Amino acid sequence: MLDAITALKQGTRLVYQKGLRRYIFLPILVNILVYGAMLGVVVNRFSGWLDHWMSLVPTWLDWLSWLIWPLFMISLLAVVFFTFTLITHLIAAPFYGFLASKVEIQATGRIPLDDRGLTKTAIDAVGRELVKLGYIAPRAIALFIISWIPGLNLFAPLLWGLFSAWIMAITYLDYPMDNNKVAFKDMRQRLTKRWWQSLSYGGLVTLITWIPLANLFLIPGAVAGAVLMWDQHYRTARELTHQGSA
Repeated sequence: MLDAITALKQGTRLVYQKGLRRYIFLPILVNILVYGAMLGVVVNRFSGWLDHWMSLVPTWLDWLSWLIWPLFMISLLAVVFFTFTLITHLIAAPFYGFLASKVEIQATGRIPLDDRGLTKTAIDAVGRELVKLGYIAPRAIALFIISWIPGLNLFAPLLWGLFSAWIMAITYLDYPMDNNKVAFKDMRQRLTKRWWQSLSYGGLVTLITWIPLANLFLIPGAVAGAVLMWDQHYRTARELTHQGSA
């Protein structure tokens, strides 16, 4: 059975092969521009953000400052990373959806059920990203609030880690599923049924997004790896039959 690490390795090799390389340059350029802008914001503002939130800690908790400070820093880093990742994917989604379609054709020999072309894929992908945002935002806000509640915030780094893995699974595995007319609710149900595959792949993608510079070139591979995961773990027999007869 295909695991997350193997899927990422194979996906990365795929996108840099002849025939697919031309589809990854624009996503990489988008990532470079967005991450460059975000890094500038973080470098200039992070210290001020951290000082502001630490100033909100009640004086009776001063004795716990040695523990609260690193937890605040980790939580704030998670929030910043999470927000920037969402923005990046919202901008690059049209390119990733189109890349996933081309990878599916080359890697599996199957044409996606909704082979829409670049223009329609781009339009639909933005709409799908907004649906994802509607799902993610209230949960991220709730987790952000938990991050500042004394006692509960001790679990915040772990919760952010699990949440990030789940959201990265939704983000990447949705590209091939959207291309194959899998509704957003159905997609989440499939990910839940295969929770280990989903969280392991989402967790791996989360880790590579934290690797400076390397993440710019690994993310297209993560899109391709998601296509391989979709084909191995999430595609139904009915969909295989439908595509086989197409």
